[in-house]
Amino acid sequence: MIRILYRSGSGEVISDLPIASLDQALQDDDGLLWIDFLEEDPEVCAPILRESFGFHPLAIEDALVESHNPKVDDWGTYLYLVLNGVQFEEASAEPLQAYELDVFLGANYLVSHQATKITAVERVWSLCIRDERQLQRGSARLLYKVIDELVSDYMPVIEQIDDALDQMEDQVFDNPEQRLLQRIFRLKRAVPQLRRILSPQREVLNKIARGDDSVLRDEDRVYYRDIYDHLVRMHDITEGLRDLVSGVLDTYLSVISNRMNEVMKTLTVITTLFMPLAFLTGFFGMNFFQPSLSIPVWTGNFAFIALLASIVLLPAIMILWMRRRAWM
Repeated sequence: MIRILYRSGSGEVISDLPIASLDQALQDDDGLLWIDFLEEDPEVCAPILRESFGFHPLAIEDALVESHNPKVDDWGTYLYLVLNGVQFEEASAEPLQAYELDVFLGANYLVSHQATKITAVERVWSLCIRDERQLQRGSARLLYKVIDELVSDYMPVIEQIDDALDQMEDQVFDNPEQRLLQRIFRLKRAVPQLRRILSPQREVLNKIARGDDSVLRDEDRVYYRDIYDHLVRMHDITEGLRDLVSGVLDTYLSVISNRMNEVMKTLTVITTLFMPLAFLTGFFGMNFFQPSLSIPVWTGNFAFIALLASIVLLPAIMILWMRRRAWM
């Protein structure tokens, strides 16, 4: 889907501008054009990016091919940025999902490409539809709004991870089961992945806020510097989360080790108690043949059945008891 939002120099806002009118809109230096390619086929996007906007083929190739780290390239009359949005679902096999957003920023236009729908971009698009004042401040301020919403979604993810770690710390002592270890390892993968997103994105914002490109005005850079400060703080928090995950894992292993020691101690006591009995029964032997003495009570059918029942029931009782103690 291709969406076009255009505010002319005279103040008219058009939310369904046809593609054929792109060249005319780009010639309006006082206007603002935002075109968004949402889950659109690259073969459809490439001609528009190449012919209407005149972007460099390498920049177009980067925009239409995913899996790039956050970066910013200065192409003189426009900037090309790669940004990442994130989504966290703890129950998933890969709890942290990253979604790429490619952006071209010019003096009077903003071009965005989403291979997968990003909620932050949708919020800004809806806001611009409702409040046309968002389009009066220029393309740089519009991009700031998009990045600000994108970065704002990072903090709830960090809070979810932090809350999950708090729950795990309590569960480690109450019920350190196997599923808890799986949750810990999922978070142990998610936290470094989040850090790998924040770190280069922080550098992107630092470069924009302190750069010398001709697209951004000095009065607009202060807004990007604010986002950079937020990313620095989130990066520091993520460093703490990484240490916290390692601490929870070490605590889990220590608790399991201590429980295993308790189990081994109990089993050692039981074995020690039965060693003399095993020695005696093994030394003298046990059978139900008629002895030389007349002791029918101990060699009769009742004693034989009682012994067989004990042999069957005792292991079952011991297994149930061990499971109740969470040893098995």
